[in-house]
Amino acid sequence: MRPYLLLRADELAAERPAGQVDDVHFTEALAAAVVEDTTCPGDVVLDPFAGYGTTLAVAARLGRRAVGMELLGEHASLVRDRCPDAVVVEGDARRLTNLLAEVLDAPVDLVLTSPPYMTAVGHPENPLTGYATEDGHYPTYLREVSAVFAQVAALLRPGGHAVVNVANLVSTGPAGEVVTPLAWDVGRAVSEHLAFRGETFLCWDRHPPGHAGDYLLWFAKD
Repeated sequence: MRPYLLLRADELAAERPAGQVDDVHFTEALAAAVVEDTTCPGDVVLDPFAGYGTTLAVAARLGRRAVGMELLGEHASLVRDRCPDAVVVEGDARRLTNLLAEVLDAPVDLVLTSPPYMTAVGHPENPLTGYATEDGHYPTYLREVSAVFAQVAALLRPGGHAVVNVANLVSTGPAGEVVTPLAWDVGRAVSEHLAFRGETFLCWDRHPPGHAGDYLLWFAKD
């Protein structure tokens, strides 16, 4: 576990798929550092919030077995095109165990992911429906993220790692600027099921807009 990683905002922007405007949460260099530090060729790497497939593309390139879950059909298709050697299941991470039952034939060695973000105020869009519904509720979001990682814990081998990229967020509320300690709240949710091992601070040359601090949170299955 590295205490910090130096990252470049231009590199992040360059890795955004053509025609897409959504954020890519972490770079391929970050994914490679984590995959190489925690796994060996042939190991299973899972991303339950696959997004644009950064984890899967890097894991497959490094000779790992890459498996991902992605809610949005457009993103799932993009990931399949980007990394044809990966197994990509379209579906809701809240049903992770059931949806992966037919494609996982071995315990997972590493989970590397970044859940969809939510601020504690002024955020009616629900991250876990792809921001498609306006039933967002921060305490419910955290409970459901916790439930996803309960399933992650069941899929991990003993000694396996879960590494979560998550930031604390700055937004504007009725009373002015508000900081949502999303990293710490998600960390508590995940640590209900996995042992917290520490954090890596992500040092950006230009900090991503709306971030108060960006982290990799490290967990292990004892």
